[in-house]
Formats: sequence, C-alpha cells, structure tokens
Amino acid sequence: MLKSPEGGLRSVPFPIEDPERIPAPRYYDQAFYDAEVEHLWPHVWQMACREEQLQDIGDWIEYENVGKSVIVVKTTSGVKAFHNACRHRGVPIAGGTTIGASHAVAHGNCAKSGFVCPFHGWRWNMDGENTLVYGKHLFSDRQLDADDINLIPCRAEVWGGCVWINHDDDAPSVKESLGPVADRLEAHNVQHLKAEWCYGTVLPANWKIAMEAFMEGYHVMQTHPQLQHATPMMYDTMYKVARPEGVTASAGGPMLADPNLTVQENIDMQIRSMELLSEGMAGMLHPKEVEIAKTLRNATEGLPEDKNMAIMMWLGTVMHQVTERLKAKGEPIPDLCTVAQTDPIHAVEFLFPHYFLLPYFSSMSAYRIRPLGPESCFFELWSLTFFPEGQEPDPVMEPIVLPFDSQDFPPIPRQDYANIPLQQKGVHAKGFEFMRLSKNVEGLISNYQRIIDGYLAGVPQENLAKANNLLGGNFDGKIEDLGF
Repeated sequence: MLKSPEGGLRSVPFPIEDPERIPAPRYYDQAFYDAEVEHLWPHVWQMACREEQLQDIGDWIEYENVGKSVIVVKTTSGVKAFHNACRHRGVPIAGGTTIGASHAVAHGNCAKSGFVCPFHGWRWNMDGENTLVYGKHLFSDRQLDADDINLIPCRAEVWGGCVWINHDDDAPSVKESLGPVADRLEAHNVQHLKAEWCYGTVLPANWKIAMEAFMEGYHVMQTHPQLQHATPMMYDTMYKVARPEGVTASAGGPMLADPNLTVQENIDMQIRSMELLSEGMAGMLHPKEVEIAKTLRNATEGLPEDKNMAIMMWLGTVMHQVTERLKAKGEPIPDLCTVAQTDPIHAVEFLFPHYFLLPYFSSMSAYRIRPLGPESCFFELWSLTFFPEGQEPDPVMEPIVLPFDSQDFPPIPRQDYANIPLQQKGVHAKGFEFMRLSKNVEGLISNYQRIIDGYLAGVPQENLAKANNLLGGNFDGKIEDLGF
C-alpha cells in the first residue's frame, strides 16, 4: 500500500518492502531526510520541555527542531506555545539559536517585559497578543489586524511531566497517539518525576540509528559486557537460548537465578547488577534504591526452595521496601508491587517519534533525540527521580554538552555512543543493502520505521495513531501488523 500513490498516498523513498529488512539509504539519503522534515516532524507530538522548567507565570523556553523554533510559555490560563517569529519581518522574538551549536537553551520570564523583537522592537505579551508596533502610522490598517500581528499559536499539551508540541492542529491528542502505555506510565507517577541532571551531545549518526540502539536488549552481551557478566543467565535465557517460534525475548520472563549458586549468592548477584545499572545510568536505577536493596541482602527467611521463584519474591520485597521507605520520606511514589501487576511497563518505553523512558523501580532515565541532518543528531539524556514536596531541586534548564566520546558520560550511554557513529559509517559499506532484523526481538525497529513510512505516505492520522499505540510495551518485541 505504501509503495503506490494510489488512494491519495505519496510514494516513499526507499520504502520497506520486507518488514525484516530496512533499506540502508534511509539512514543517510538526503531525499529521505527531506521527506521526514516535510511529512513526519510537522505532524507528530514532540517532547518540547520538562514541565518543571516552567515554574512561574511568564516562564518560557525555546524548543527547536529541523529548523522550526517554538516558544513554550506558562501563562495564567495554562501552558501555551507560539511559533517563534515576528509577524513583521520574521525575526525570532526569543532565542533563535540552533541546537547542537551551543550548550545554551534560550529561556526567561516575560511576565513584565513580554517578548520584544530585537529587529524593530515590536512587542507581545505571554498570550501572544501584540502590545506594541513601533510607528503604527507607517503601516496600512490591514497590516495591523490582530490576526496579522499576534503570534501564531502552536498546539501544546502537558502529559507525563513534559510539554509536547505539534504543528498539526488536526492530529490526535498526545494520549490518543501514545495509547494505553500513557495510562500505564501515569500509574507509575511519571508526571511527578523531576530531573536531577541532563547531558547532551552531537552524535555523527542519523537520528534513527541513535534511537534504534535502544530498541532491544540483544546488544547487551557485547556492548555492555559488565551487565552480561553480572547476570549471564538472565540475558542468555532471553537471547542465547532458543525459544518457540514467534515467542519474544520478554515472553515468560527471563531466568533470574543461577541454579548452581545458593539463594544468598544469587541475591548478591542481583545487588551487583543493580549497582552496575545505577553506576551506568543513575535514573535507570537510582542509588537510593540500590541502598535500600542492600539493606535486604539477608532477607531470605520464608523464600521458596525454587531459586528463581526465591529471587522473584526477594525482588518483590525490595519493591515493597522502596515504596514504603521513600513514601515515608514524602516522595510521591506509587505502590510498586501493585502497579507492576496492574500497569506493567517495560525496561524501555518509546514515545514516538523521539523520546523514550527507561524505568526499573521508581526512578527513570529519559532520552530525547533530534535530527541535525541526514547523518547527525543531538542526543539528550536525563536522570529523573522523585523528591518530597518542597524539596525539589532547581529545574535543569539546559544540558551539559560534551563531545560524544567524552569519558564524563555515564558508562552505559558511553558504551552506546562508541557503537553508534561506527554503525553510521557501516551503512555506507558496499553491498550493505539492509538492516536485517530479528522478527522476534528487533520488531520495534521495524514497527517504528514502518510508522515513519505511514507519515511519509500520508496515511490517515487515525490509522497512524492506532499503529503508534502498538509501540507501547514493544521493546524486545515482535514485528506487528500495523493495519496499513
């Protein structure tokens, strides 16, 4: 369907003809990138900023992607967004810098001064209403109509502790686009998480290559050997051991215990794995959670003889104690044992097209990737956790920008950043025609790429939203029938 312009659909450069094979030029071809800029990014919900970055009335922050700049501002009637261009001659009225060029993120407060164009001094208030045209008498009356001089609004919605923008006024809402995973994440109180820190870097790679590096755990054995060595039986049962046809890596759950070790030794192994995950990427497993787990090292009384069941029960005890102890400190944490049953979420949850969360217990890591061209992207990562009310840190307004090969990055993204630029070079190799995907553990990559094709082809938005809903919980998942 996507390969033909029939039915009003556009042709797609380098379309996916086999869902297990992704054509390599999609990761470097200028025409494909241009099609994304024209037909994908103007119609999708983009994570523009974190909600806590807009604390006071009049606080604003600039969001820029693929050449389009938007101002997000907190007003007396809620969060609004405006296209960042003076209605006179088009000069950005705030910020206007290019992502990746500087670590600075334009932000400020317009409650008193409003927005002022640096070219001719035209002014607007926080609601986008023009308050000053210098030398009004110089202009024809028709040039001064409110519709001509007020800022052009951009659609904005608040969800999950973030502000999302969409250039398409007719697109389904954020929650309609994300589907059931939005409710599951809300049950985990994602909306109450706050950022501890943020790093950013320019990666010499296509934005999709950067995204896809995190769409499966199959790479852990080689890319993150410290994690594989800590709990080899877990990763081997997910990827090394053959499973029935069509069964995904996450189906049935991995083996958590080594049958050749005692329960105590297996608990020590789990704690070591937690320490490595916490060191590797703090928000993914926060140090405060690891410290609670360590206090339960000897909590073996009443555990069943079956060692795998024993470790599952011990982890349940850890979850219960993380909940109780952090709640006692005033943190807005959900009951982890309850939501693990009622609203389970996966190790990575992707929120199409460029934002994803990595949860473990209560804290999470968050990644956002924006294209800078066919073979370059700006990659940001946050550590998110809960704080007692009134003890939240000052908002993190901009990332600490480092070279992609900096040793100052946490170990896990540092290992990923070592691979991603090499992969970008590899897709240019003679004879490399396709990414050849596993249908059982790399299905998310195929599903993502085919939804992109849907946008490029002009598939109706409601059909795209239904397909997007299938991405929730699809980490390490299978190739899905997207319905178009």
